[in-house]
Amino acid sequence: MSRTFYSLRYFNYRLWFFGALVANVGTWMQRVAQDWLVLTVLSDNSGFAVGVVTALQFLPTLLLSPLAGVLADRLPRRKLLIATQSGLGILAAGLGVLVLTGVAELWHVYVFALALGVVTALDGPVRQTFVAEMVPAADLPNAVGLNSTSFNIARLIGPGVAGLLIAVVGPGWVFLINAVSFGATIFSLTLMRTRELHETPHAPRAKGQVRAGVKYVRRRSDILVIMVVVGVVSAFGLNFQLTSATMAREEFGMGAGEYGILGSILAIGSVTGALLAARRKNPRVRLVIGAALLFGLTMGVQALMPTYELYALLCIPVGLFSLTMMTAANTTVQMSTEPAMRGRVMSLYMMVFMGATPIGSPIVGWISEAFGPRWSVGVGAIASILVAVGAAVWVKRSWHVRVHYQLAHRPHLVVDGPRERYVRSSERAERDLARATLAKDEAQHVTETA
Repeated sequence: MSRTFYSLRYFNYRLWFFGALVANVGTWMQRVAQDWLVLTVLSDNSGFAVGVVTALQFLPTLLLSPLAGVLADRLPRRKLLIATQSGLGILAAGLGVLVLTGVAELWHVYVFALALGVVTALDGPVRQTFVAEMVPAADLPNAVGLNSTSFNIARLIGPGVAGLLIAVVGPGWVFLINAVSFGATIFSLTLMRTRELHETPHAPRAKGQVRAGVKYVRRRSDILVIMVVVGVVSAFGLNFQLTSATMAREEFGMGAGEYGILGSILAIGSVTGALLAARRKNPRVRLVIGAALLFGLTMGVQALMPTYELYALLCIPVGLFSLTMMTAANTTVQMSTEPAMRGRVMSLYMMVFMGATPIGSPIVGWISEAFGPRWSVGVGAIASILVAVGAAVWVKRSWHVRVHYQLAHRPHLVVDGPRERYVRSSERAERDLARATLAKDEAQHVTETA
């Protein structure tokens, strides 16, 4: 089997991959339908209202992630996932019924967005850590990359389908379809062969488990750098639901179908980035910083595009670099964290990654209303560039990283950082040990022959 799809050889992961793919398609359909409902039906093209809905949906992650991480480290992860996926399905069905019966108001969407956020906050850390139970540790980077592939194939399919369904039958039916889609994940979890799961250690019930997770992260400068970069980019740059809706509707005068197409085109780049990530064995901090910088640069160019077609075309590299950054960050944090601490660390990472959105979304929405949709894209580009450059400068100085250009053989940039120095020192130690062993053997041989 190709290295890209290697984790699909495991029965449990194969079930998870395809079950999650169906549920993710439904989730992306709901996101598009929800934003379009708020923007065009329940408000007068208010980008701020869309920003508030997005903020409410992600706010619980900011508040509840530490608790969710403790639960992910302590409770059976498969059963916890069945519970959270069931909750998400019930909430989607409830919102769909309100819309179809014609009683939905803006505050209803606010309440459901907040409730969805609560369940998602509990679902996120356990979903991230459960991947490590379905595949051996050596295949975790590949499994994380394929998870992103599933998520972004759904992003490729979901928005376009949602745009068509909204135009034909309205957003209410989209919510109900999403509710049914969670059944695929629940069904796949119930069919798993529990004896083949590589259950990671569970943390015993004890006081101060959240503090222990925070203390662990504070000692890890590499994780802190990743969190800062991802947090800033997430807050101001990853508001595609909001920026795509306002750009399509207000700047280019398009409808729901064209808005959905923007999400699908963005997913082309994201799927490409996810497939490349699945082939990558050892992502590093430098990849997170570099991808954030390229994301900011391409997003800045996108904000200047004069036509809908050119704006849509730039969605491809924007999706590629954003997904590369997210997958590299996720995998690097998981691979470098102790298994018993992984749930809490990933919950803190998710708190920064998803919890930054409630801070950034209303600001970006206000910028869209006050200065125009292009500035809502531009502010994300500027923030991403600044944080990437700042992180690169800090890393270079604090970790004594040296970068130079090598002309011999194949011209390329050479980065000499802590990992390279560690590898060289390990290789020297192995050579010294080999020489000492050889000298000892030779001395013993001389003694024996004498």
